[in-house]
Amino acid sequence: MEINLKTNNVSSLTKVLTVATQNQFAVGSFTPRATKMIAPILRAAQEKNSAVIVQTSEREQERYGINLAEFSREFYRVIQDENITIPAVLHLDHTKDFNVIVEAIEVGFTSVMIDASEQPFKENIEITKKVVKYAHSKGVTVEAELGKIGTTDFIETDTDEELFTEPEEAKQFVEETGVDALAVSVGTSHGVYLIKDPKIDIDRLKEIRALTSVPLVLHGGSGTPSEMIKNAIQIPNGGISKVNIATDLEHTMITTLNRERHVTEKEWAELPTETVTFVQSAVQKVVEDKIENFLISNDSTSYYV
Repeated sequence: MEINLKTNNVSSLTKVLTVATQNQFAVGSFTPRATKMIAPILRAAQEKNSAVIVQTSEREQERYGINLAEFSREFYRVIQDENITIPAVLHLDHTKDFNVIVEAIEVGFTSVMIDASEQPFKENIEITKKVVKYAHSKGVTVEAELGKIGTTDFIETDTDEELFTEPEEAKQFVEETGVDALAVSVGTSHGVYLIKDPKIDIDRLKEIRALTSVPLVLHGGSGTPSEMIKNAIQIPNGGISKVNIATDLEHTMITTLNRERHVTEKEWAELPTETVTFVQSAVQKVVEDKIENFLISNDSTSYYV
């Protein structure tokens, strides 16, 4: 089957996030961690009439055996075969390797994230500028990270170190790189909260927003209370407009299968169809709940006309 990469509703980040910022809702960036779980994410967004972002990262390719070309092919297949009409983005999450970014763009990803946040500030700027120049020449948008977002599962990032984003640095970073979206560190972490409780520094977020105009991204959405997320989304002039959600989906997948560890692409391919369908149904329900009660993006596609 030939995949049509020109589907009108498949978008880059700029359009979906600009609209979200202006109307004070957020678009969920959901990580399926299995190619077979792309479908329930798109179905949930279609059911809830919400824009959506489907993503995978460099490290997830290694951990789960995900192939970027196959991931992209399944995304576009579902868009076409199931007549998905809501705005949708195919996004490459945390990636450090420029060659992986090039590959993702070649196979149809419409947005990429360069994560050079572990580098000194000036090096982060230079690395990001290189990716922005290349991606923009291909019509692809770029997300970058400033500050360090902690982790407990070491899937997206290598370290649990946390360093909050400085508003003045955010202003300089955006101006010098031309980046399209900025992931900020304001208190959340990747993975499951094992020791500390999630907390979002709203005042810091307001300061960053006052100095920058690009859409802001919150990583570590799983496990964060919905009211806390809503407060971050609805700050004056638009707060967070993209929220990454991965762990909550994987937890649903694992518990539905009665497993204790992650499931690889190879293992998914060996499961009976009825088992996969059962898990897809559970994942779809979680995504629908996040869209309506977490992101406030249900029934928002009319804003994209």
